[in-house]
Amino acid sequence: MNWNIPNILTLLRLLAAPGVAVMFLYFTRPWADWLALVLFVAAALTDWVDGYLARAWKQESRFGAMLDPIADKAMVVIALLVITGFSGMNPWILLPSTVILFREVFVSGLREFLGDTAGLLKVTKLAKWKTTAQMIAIAVLFAQGVFEHYLGMQSWGMDQQMFESIMSGLEEDVLGLKWKYWGAYITWWAGVGLLWVAALLTFMTGFDYLRKALPYLREDKTS
Repeated sequence: MNWNIPNILTLLRLLAAPGVAVMFLYFTRPWADWLALVLFVAAALTDWVDGYLARAWKQESRFGAMLDPIADKAMVVIALLVITGFSGMNPWILLPSTVILFREVFVSGLREFLGDTAGLLKVTKLAKWKTTAQMIAIAVLFAQGVFEHYLGMQSWGMDQQMFESIMSGLEEDVLGLKWKYWGAYITWWAGVGLLWVAALLTFMTGFDYLRKALPYLREDKTS
């Protein structure tokens, strides 16, 4: 194993994956939302940085090539579990998350079965776009949790009529509920939309890998 900077960054990204879930165990909201968002975004950025440094410094290694996709999958899978749980199993989140999780497990199983021939399932450009879409969607959904929690805290105990009066401009918006409401609304639909785009790209890449692997999955009829 080569303990160069690109590989260390990849390892830190892998360790950050469970850290996202741990934030919600040891911190109350909205601090947990903030810390999970910052940790996830910082870890996601290392996905680009470690690859760039490895190529620029000619430090690409087998260890890094093995660890990089594992770190990416761990980040996405754990973050989706957290978001799905806090969304109350909302179908708009649950369905695309199921597609993404199923594909990751399926492709990992394919690679394990193919063994030495797993090299034919190389990461494609579409797969890289898929990972990018997943990470942006998850970051936006974590941001939505921040807006939603502040909105809930500051409107707690407020009757519906008062809330509607503030939103319509009849009452002064001292607490800034309007921009928190619209922040939560926009990030929700943007995050959900990006998650469905990511699920579509995920499905397409999974189908492409299956197509490439099919010749190696057929039974030998001559035996």
